[in-house]
Amino acid sequence: KSLAGAQTPPAKPDPAKPAGVPAAPQPQTTAPTGTPTAESLGAPLYPTSEFLESFDAGRGQRYYIFGTNAAYTEIVAYYKNVLKNGGRTVFEAPAIQQWELGKFQEQTMAYPPSIVVKDYAWAGSQGYLFVSGTTEKRYKTVIQIVPATAPIK
Repeated sequence: KSLAGAQTPPAKPDPAKPAGVPAAPQPQTTAPTGTPTAESLGAPLYPTSEFLESFDAGRGQRYYIFGTNAAYTEIVAYYKNVLKNGGRTVFEAPAIQQWELGKFQEQTMAYPPSIVVKDYAWAGSQGYLFVSGTTEKRYKTVIQIVPATAPIK
């Protein structure tokens, strides 16, 4: 028998989504252009830190990663002074310190707004390896910033 005259069955609705209900719009988290600043992030930046990259954290948030070859203890002392609090120790080895930048809102955020500093020179490590194209560079300390609000573009 030929299939030329056969009719195709009607499409079945997607059982995961009831008919007539539009999908919820997802927030756009496109990477901003240029190097983020303290003003655009709404958070202080260590003066000699270098912007490495940013990542989509989900729910309209981005992580911003900075590297520096200043010692971990120096970076922690800087943020303790600038933010006027000691933050909290997340881990002692390798050392990680965190400061909250705003209230975590579970319904709209994927990650708490914060500054996290990690010691990548711990136990004699050569540091965090960052590769951009064919250029490699290591950093003793890495700073991750998740802004409390969407950064200014």
